[in-house]
Amino acid sequence: MNEMNKNEAIRSLKIDKKKRYDSKPKSKKIFYLLYLVIFVTICIAYFIFKGNLEPATKVNITTVTLMTGNNSQAALVASGYVVAQRKAEVASKGTGRLKYLGFEEGDTVSTGQIIAEIENEDIKANVALADANVQKAAVDTLNASRNYKRQKSLYSSGSITETILEDAEIAYKSSLALLSAAQASQKAAEVELENTFIRAPFSGTVLTKNADVGEIVAPFASSATSKGSVVTLADMSSLEVEADVSESNIYKVEVGQKCTIVLDAYPDHDYNGYVKKIVPTADRSRATVLTKIAFTDKNDRVLPEMSARVNFFTEEPKQESEYKNVIVADKDIVTERNGNKVAFKIIGEVTEMVALSLGRELGDVIEIKNGLNPGDKVILSPPGKMVDNEKVEISK
Repeated sequence: MNEMNKNEAIRSLKIDKKKRYDSKPKSKKIFYLLYLVIFVTICIAYFIFKGNLEPATKVNITTVTLMTGNNSQAALVASGYVVAQRKAEVASKGTGRLKYLGFEEGDTVSTGQIIAEIENEDIKANVALADANVQKAAVDTLNASRNYKRQKSLYSSGSITETILEDAEIAYKSSLALLSAAQASQKAAEVELENTFIRAPFSGTVLTKNADVGEIVAPFASSATSKGSVVTLADMSSLEVEADVSESNIYKVEVGQKCTIVLDAYPDHDYNGYVKKIVPTADRSRATVLTKIAFTDKNDRVLPEMSARVNFFTEEPKQESEYKNVIVADKDIVTERNGNKVAFKIIGEVTEMVALSLGRELGDVIEIKNGLNPGDKVILSPPGKMVDNEKVEISK
């Protein structure tokens, strides 16, 4: 092969760059295009199903109800508890082991009646000793008195000197002093013995038994192993309702105002009452004023510490046929958005924000004049960031 043929052969081996790029497989272009279509599809699906992908907000709910009867007529409703105005934890003034307990929960006692007794044999012995000392001192005083009278008679007749008379007088007065001391000791022993008897300070009913026979009782529970009181006693005739009225509504309450009392234990029965006293101080932590309501038709079913709802009236209660029913809901459903009172109602699994027109506060509930209907499910204490059409889940 000559030189010219070699050069031609070498040139034939060179790569044509333009041809290399133009010959890229068309299958790769289709692959990139497919990637682009999948990415766009995923983005569209994300925005379409975004609501379903986000976790639901867990909420507590309440139901809007219809208030009927005289509850709907009340100008104000407050909650409270039945309290015995005359109540005491009856304790011993002495310290010792309890040997007798004559009453249990629910028993009634009279003023001065012995409820319990602590061991007192040693104190009874002290009383007997004090009695004997008084008797001896009385005899000594009698002898000293007779001797003094004799000496006075002898002195008058000139048979004895003045010194002997003065000694007789001193002996007599000393015996009087010793008699007084013995009587004082006797009284102290009797008081100590009386302190071992635990008596009822007033007539009432035993609410709780705080100690049992065999236990140590002591004034003010002076040790960790002793009991401070034996029983808790209450005068059931002094039962009243103590209700907390908010500061903003206390102007609606006045002494003598008529009320009805509804006990949680007997929701279908109303007790009549009246405002007995408005305590002249406020609770700064709760912004409430304590109000005491007396019963006018209490019965034996009313017990201390029962929960109660008090309806305050600014006018005479109407007849049953004149009652106007009102829509109410828990006060915690109310929140604010842009300065307006709103609530979040649940429709299916999402929220619906509704504007509210509110009325009276009736205890733990508030009157709904417009915006909700009885039976609506509404969110309690909605979060500050909650919005309309937000997915929620009801907490169990």
